[in-house]
Amino acid sequence: MSQIQIAFIVGSLRQDSFNRQLANGMAKLAPADVTFTQIHIGDLPLYNQDDDANQADAVKRLKAEILAAHGLLFVTPEYNRSIPGVLKNAIDHASRPYGQSAWAGKPAGILGVSVGAIGTSMAQQHLRNILAYLDMPTLGQPEAFIQAKDGLFDTEGNIGEGSKKFMQSWMNHYVAWVRKHIA
Repeated sequence: MSQIQIAFIVGSLRQDSFNRQLANGMAKLAPADVTFTQIHIGDLPLYNQDDDANQADAVKRLKAEILAAHGLLFVTPEYNRSIPGVLKNAIDHASRPYGQSAWAGKPAGILGVSVGAIGTSMAQQHLRNILAYLDMPTLGQPEAFIQAKDGLFDTEGNIGEGSKKFMQSWMNHYVAWVRKHIA
């Protein structure tokens, strides 16, 4: 395989989201044969099962982008000790109609950053439960519960020196995980 395509989904719609910064910074740590592309989820209508037979164009785009990817990286904040509603909405859309999930078999990774001391640990655990049901093999180790602190990102948007070694190791494990599952 020449080029590995990873799609990343940011669970925050905020333009200056720490999680968007993390996703973009992590993409810069990927090997040369791995391409990261963001899947945008802010334009999706609220999920309604009545629409399964006639999905909106934004939903069809979402599913096509997932299917085109070799792996998925979820980068999410934690809202009220769980994942944001916009992320759950996207997950529900791409898993439907029943039996036509775009997620099945796609190797996944989960990251998140928060100002809290435990990072996004609860959101990540809830997301792991959802991804297990969707039949997505999800990288379990190393875990990365990242606290947003000064120096996490440098002025160019790269992962800062204090976190770079750990985050590079995480990226290396994730890419190996994807390679293993697409071989």
